[in-house]
Amino acid sequence: MKLWKKAAAAVKDKRSIYLAKVGRRRGFRNPDLEAAIIKATSHDNSCVDYKNAQRVFNWVRTSPNFLKPLMWALTKRVEKTRNWVVALKALMLIHGVFCTRIPSVLKIGHLPFDLSSFCDRSSSPAKSLGHSTFVRAYYAFLELHSKLLSSYYKEEEEGEIDPSMTRTIQRLHRSQALLDLLLQIKPFDERMEVGLVREALDNVIIEVFDVYNGICSRIMNVLAQVFSTGSAPEAAEVLQILHKGTSQNLQLKAYFQLCREMRVVNAAKLPAMEKVSEEDIRYLERIVKQGDSGDGGLNADEYRERGGESGKMDLKEMSGRMVTDKWVVFEEEMPRDCRGASSRVGSCEGLNGFWQLHHHTKKLSLWQGSSFNDSRMSVVL
Repeated sequence: MKLWKKAAAAVKDKRSIYLAKVGRRRGFRNPDLEAAIIKATSHDNSCVDYKNAQRVFNWVRTSPNFLKPLMWALTKRVEKTRNWVVALKALMLIHGVFCTRIPSVLKIGHLPFDLSSFCDRSSSPAKSLGHSTFVRAYYAFLELHSKLLSSYYKEEEEGEIDPSMTRTIQRLHRSQALLDLLLQIKPFDERMEVGLVREALDNVIIEVFDVYNGICSRIMNVLAQVFSTGSAPEAAEVLQILHKGTSQNLQLKAYFQLCREMRVVNAAKLPAMEKVSEEDIRYLERIVKQGDSGDGGLNADEYRERGGESGKMDLKEMSGRMVTDKWVVFEEEMPRDCRGASSRVGSCEGLNGFWQLHHHTKKLSLWQGSSFNDSRMSVVL
């Protein structure tokens, strides 16, 4: 960032902070919280205000009454900005808020702001296209993530939890759609090799581990149920999920390679590979074929033509038609040499000092020095 632009951005932030502080504390407005949000989402792409970001998270954890003022202030900040740095920091901040997992956060659902058509105006379109696309992709993931958290929390709160294969398969489709969106959050040109983007990718990598680990666990569970019941419709759905897993397997390899080239710390090691036996795949296909003569299942040709349509999310078209004997299984915890590493940006402390990832809970914890204990209701995607 040129010196004069940096100075102008700093002045703009200071003015916003001043206006927030002199504003009246009325309704759901909280000037102190607003000021902390502005500082945590400053225009400076070289560092992050760790202290104020932690204050925001602590406010939310202290009382659910702070959530409405937080979302109001963050929405106001996001809707005014045309700067990719502010927008990205705001998304990282709301990502951290989700990780508190308190009930009021899990019930947010649709985000109160819309960055689906965000376009950076801080530089020329040629220079900012990659950053704008990155912000839109991150927003798309968080929007679906928030909706799923809300949906699953509501089901648990109302006692509507259905342990059936149908519900498990439906959640598998949704988790794979969520993974698709995660894999779209990636750098698009060399100008994006900056500390803030790397830090955002570090957080995304942890989400990839978490979501895909959940997918693989559910696949193993539903396979056992299908083999036990011999249900043709469910076998067809599981085959579709494995087809999708094939496509995502290839995308994951490319994604991790791209992140490693950018020196993203949490992408240092590729996830371990596990095999689904050819015998299991053939057995699933036999179940599907046999269903044609008995219980209303699909034969193999019909299944391939329909692509296993039931349970599909509207967000993404499920792709992939070739059965494979492999999918990616993530380790229970991040490798030790991928944790605690710190990148330096200019003279600032490493960004990881603030957006600290505590993977021992298999959750994303974005505040420094906190040991997130997920003792409240946990909604796992």
